[in-house]
Amino acid sequence: MPLDPQARALLEQMAETGMPPLSGQDIASARESVLAFAQLGGDPESVSRVEDRRIPSPDGTIPVRIYTPAGSGPFPVLVYFHGGGWVLCNIDTHDPVCRSLANAAECIVVSVDYRLAPEHKFPAAADDCYAATQWVMNSASLINGDADRVAVGGDSAGGNLAAVVALMARDRGGRAPVFQLLIYPATDYYLPGTSSYQHNADGYFLTKDDMKWFWNHYLSKEADAANPCACPLRAASLTGLPSALVITAEFDPLRDEGEMYAARLRESGVSARLVRYDGMIHGFFSMAGVLEQGKDALGLAAGELRSAFASADKAKEILSR
Repeated sequence: MPLDPQARALLEQMAETGMPPLSGQDIASARESVLAFAQLGGDPESVSRVEDRRIPSPDGTIPVRIYTPAGSGPFPVLVYFHGGGWVLCNIDTHDPVCRSLANAAECIVVSVDYRLAPEHKFPAAADDCYAATQWVMNSASLINGDADRVAVGGDSAGGNLAAVVALMARDRGGRAPVFQLLIYPATDYYLPGTSSYQHNADGYFLTKDDMKWFWNHYLSKEADAANPCACPLRAASLTGLPSALVITAEFDPLRDEGEMYAARLRESGVSARLVRYDGMIHGFFSMAGVLEQGKDALGLAAGELRSAFASADKAKEILSR
């Protein structure tokens, strides 16, 4: 498929700004430059309640933003991890996405402001996301949430963290989420790379050099890539994990590893729906303000979340009989 016309126009607009590639910037400059991308999500939707708070973790406290939709609850909960290569972005850059998901999926969204690299190397981000998820499950009543209907999700590095949290819950005996929302997730190291790394290395927003830059900041050493908590595609087994929706973009270096993860989930007996958005670039899910397919993907994600929450509610009802 050709590049989507809206995506092409957006890339041309970005090129006109003359912004240097992320891989050519220092950390502070790169973090400043990505703040503008929050505007691509469109006007933030109004939600019934938004609260910033800090929740406990073994390493201190973790800032979160809690979005509560209209209604009486208790609500199902999506614990959301933002993208940005484990180095960039925060709960503010992903505020429009979280607001949209809270309204469309009719669930509480807990957006996690996990520690960033390189100040905090792997596994700090994964540890924070796991701790936040366990807190939500163990303290759901404090936020008018339903502990039996908790999902994890995220985009890019956040999709990586969502997949990792599901693995950690299984392997550590923690309370398990009922669903994984994996939006163009990073599931493997940039070496040796995939066909999509080769074909989409440059010119489509996220580049191969960007991913190399991200991974080099996130990991302390290349050997860390063998750890499934860094690269979930390298887990020995994916059995026993929650069902998933995996969204990929055609013109994205991460396309193949996301689709490989969905295939491995299915091979392991896990229900996993894979949807590739042809003509799209990495990041389009957070660009719903300018990309129609971004709006479509948000709607798809919300629908899958509603279905997963309904299934969990039905299972709970059957068990209680």
